[in-house]
Formats: sequence, structure tokens, C-alpha cells
Amino acid sequence: MIGVSSVAFAQPEEVDLRRQLEELQKRYEAQQNALMILEQRIRQVEGRRAEAVAEANQRNVPVSPPTQTAQSTQSSQPTQTARAGSGYGESLKESSEPAPSVEALYQEASGFFGGGTFSLEPGITYSHYDTRQLFLNGFLALDAIFLGNLGIDEINADTFTFDLTGRYNWRQRWQFDANIPVVYRQTTYQSAGAGGSSAEFSEEKVTGDPRLGDISVGVAYKFLDESPGVPDAVASLRVRMPTGKDPYGIKLDTVPGNDNLSVPEDLPTGNGVWSVTPGISLVKTVDPAVLFGNLSYTYHLEGDFSDISPQIGVKVPGKVQLGNYFQLGVGMAFALNERMSMSMSFSELISRSSRIRPDGSGWQTVNGSDVNAAYFNLGATFAATDRLTVVPSLAIGLTPDAPDFSVSVKFPYYY
Repeated sequence: MIGVSSVAFAQPEEVDLRRQLEELQKRYEAQQNALMILEQRIRQVEGRRAEAVAEANQRNVPVSPPTQTAQSTQSSQPTQTARAGSGYGESLKESSEPAPSVEALYQEASGFFGGGTFSLEPGITYSHYDTRQLFLNGFLALDAIFLGNLGIDEINADTFTFDLTGRYNWRQRWQFDANIPVVYRQTTYQSAGAGGSSAEFSEEKVTGDPRLGDISVGVAYKFLDESPGVPDAVASLRVRMPTGKDPYGIKLDTVPGNDNLSVPEDLPTGNGVWSVTPGISLVKTVDPAVLFGNLSYTYHLEGDFSDISPQIGVKVPGKVQLGNYFQLGVGMAFALNERMSMSMSFSELISRSSRIRPDGSGWQTVNGSDVNAAYFNLGATFAATDRLTVVPSLAIGLTPDAPDFSVSVKFPYYY
């Protein structure tokens, strides 16, 4: 009788313990999903920012003037010089050696580098992303006092991208280019714990060694020359290859002493899937400025991976469909003097949500993976020599999905 009553007495305690275990497991899975979503959004925005910089260099970044031979050839062809019509176009008509800054304004929006044939452009880009999230588990008393637990998470991500871009210009109509990036990433994760006490505060830093990112290649065709009432127009097509470290299957480790924080074992350098980006850019001179705009759409191909689970000891093969996105930009540029010009623009990236499909299951939408990243961009061009140009730029994030800021310096050299 004693043994039977003891078992009956212990049963409610066992049920309570199992219930607590299930609650902890649900919270752990929720934190894992939240970290995975935040990390994916950072990768998407950083990756798309790097791609936008590469596309801007192809379409919208001022470059150095053509060589003297090319300038002389251009001055001997009235059909080319007459297309500008007015303003800066008139200055090109009147002089066989236009100011480098004036010439750069035309090349800024079209992406073509004058009478040259080949160019190499090394560059470096630094991006910083800072996000904070506050988790509440309780209720509001008297419409003013919160009773319950607080959880504060913060992610600081720094990314350095060293890239080399090569361009080949054929017959002043076609341009082919390739971009090879090397990515170094460092991310710091902070959490105050589920109860919000300083005793449970944790900080973990994850660093990824410099590795190859996603290589991209592109082709552009100039199908309209500027004339009165008609802008320069360039159509382009870019393909991005999954040559970098993909983010799928990277496991999340729980930080000792703080069950509220899990961090990835490694940091990716690419999206892991192929993408295709058609686009169009327009440019029109309105003395004393040059106006430009561009629009593109990126389509991600479906990717098949041997593991898409972030849980340690669990391997789940499946498919990934990253969200497709539109990107648009408008801006203006103007010459400061014979050697320098400046530009300012607004750009925005709007992405749909991403989806995953574990083998044997249906498609699942990743909550919070849709993106609206807007930027205000400032750029400058300094023609150091007839062949070398220095192009610094600053992008300031205007929405929470955009990096706080990105700074880049490019050094295009023309042959």
C-alpha cells in the first residue's frame, strides 16, 4: 500500500516536470528560429548591397575619361558628339578634350567607360549592421506596469568585401564584366537572458575567415543614344553563381549559462543559390546636372541542399527558395571642377519572403524574411590620371532592414 500511494503521489510532479520541459523546448526552438531569420536577413541585405554596388559601378558610378586617342576619335565623329543636344553635350561639341569630370557624368549612368576597351577595378566595401529586439513574456498591469520576464537580443555585424571587377567594352554598344568578391565577416551576439538580469548577460563573437563570395558576370547593351527628348538607355543582364559558403545547415550552439542565446558555428559568404537579374538604366542631361535612374528584378532559382536544419545532431535535407526582389534607384550628378564630380541618389530594395521545404513536407514560409531596404547614397569621382580614377561612396540605411551604413572605395584603371 505504501508503494502504490507513493507512485500515485509522484505522478502530478512528473506531469508538471514534463510540461516545463516542453515549454523550455518550445522557447529554445523559437529562439533558434529568430536567430536564423535575423542571420538570413543580414546575409540577404549584405549580399544584395554588395551586388547593388557592383551593378552601380557598372551602370551609375562615374569613371575616368577616355584616352587622348579615343577623345580625338570621338571629336572626329559628329554623330557621336551631336547626340548630347545641350548643356554638357554642348561642351563636348565645342572641345575635343572635354573636362574629365564632364565626361565622367555621361559615363556615370550608362556604365560604359568611354573609348577604352578594357578596365580593372579593385575595391573595398565596409558595411555595419546593428539590430536590437526586445522580447516580452508577461502582461501590462494598470496600463503602465509590465509584470513578467524581459529578453533583450542585439546583433552587430561587420562585413568587409574585397572585390575585383573586370570590364570589356566592344564597339561602344556592348559591355561584358565579371566580379570576384572575397568576404570577411564578424558578428557579435548579445543577450540579457530571459529574465533580463545582468547576471545572465552573454556576449559571443563569431568570425568568418576571408573566403570567396558569390561570383557574378554580366552583359550590358546600349540601345539608345541621348538626343533632345530621348535619354541614353542601357539594358543589362547579370547572373550570380553560388560560389561562396552557403548559410544552410550551419548549426546553432547554445551559449553556456544563457539558454536564451544561440549563435551559429560559422558565417556564410554567399546565398547558396543561382540568381538572374535583368535591368535597365536611363540617363538624361539637364544642364548643369545629369539625371539617372535604374530598375532591376532579381529571380532566385530553387536550391537543393543536403541539410537545412540549424539544430546540432539533426540533418534535414530539403529545398530553399529565396525571395525574389525589385530594386530601383534615382539620382543626379554634377561636376565640381575639371577633375571632380559628385552624385547623390536614393535606392530601394523590396523582397518577398523566402521559403523552405524539408524533404517529405510542404513549402514553409520563413516568417520575417521579407525585406524593404532603402538607402541614401553619396558618391564622388576624382580623376587622378587619364587612366586611374578614385571613386569613394557612402550609403546610409533608411529602414531597419538596411545596413546602418556602407562605405566603399573603388579604383578603376583603364587600358
